[in-house]
Amino acid sequence: MAEAALEKKARNPVLLHVTELVSYADYLLVLTATSAPQAKAIAEGVMTAAKKAGFKVHSKEGLDAARWILVDVGDVVMHVFQPEDRDYYDLEALWLEAPRIEIPGADEATELAPLFAS
Repeated sequence: MAEAALEKKARNPVLLHVTELVSYADYLLVLTATSAPQAKAIAEGVMTAAKKAGFKVHSKEGLDAARWILVDVGDVVMHVFQPEDRDYYDLEALWLEAPRIEIPGADEATELAPLFAS
């Protein structure tokens, strides 16, 4: 799922191992998108990749507004935020005791590219 999200240029990925902390998932994947269209593209790309890998998408929420999209595939729950919403909800702070799992290729996605208004 993380690889599929990074292919859609997701930013600041964090993968939290929450098996010992919650009963509904083993991992939480938190990502940033720079726009609503990108957030939708990330979610759709991840859902396609999850289905190809044999996972069932149990639920998805937030696709219409695309400010905070949640995709639940059972073992993994993904959250795609726009920057200001990710800062506001700060999910990582809720799970400080959760071990962070290294995501290959995430180093290149840790900085938000400058946004320019036209």
